Amino acid sequence: MNRRTVWTVCGVVVIVGFVAFGAGAFKSNLTPYVSFSQARSTSDAVQVAGALVQGSDHYDEGTQSLQFVLQDDKGDKLAIAYKGLKPGNFNEAIQVVAIGRFDKGRLEAEKLLVKCPSKYQGIEEKAYSSKAS
Repeated sequence: MNRRTVWTVCGVVVIVGFVAFGAGAFKSNLTPYVSFSQARSTSDAVQVAGALVQGSDHYDEGTQSLQFVLQDDKGDKLAIAYKGLKPGNFNEAIQVVAIGRFDKGRLEAEKLLVKCPSKYQGIEEKAYSSKAS
């Protein structure tokens, strides 16, 4: 083999190695959406989504801990515990996504994503209907 072929083979091996490493790192950082029952049966990090059960939230400012209950579309409920600042729009949420691990009878959330109704939704609908006329 000449030198050029050896360098080409080494380059291809290095590129394949980087691609394999990147794919492995990406896969290990994925957090799948699962049902409440699946979240209860695994120790892996998961994402669950549900509607906030009104009146179930309790925030302790001293320890910065938030506890609340989510309900899925089948009526199943799951207790969530989160350490951190309470999102400002938390009580207006139409859906909450909690990312964490199930432990001690509840999901210990590391991250919360709060989905609120858009305050611009009515404006967009008005603008669209006036253009259609």
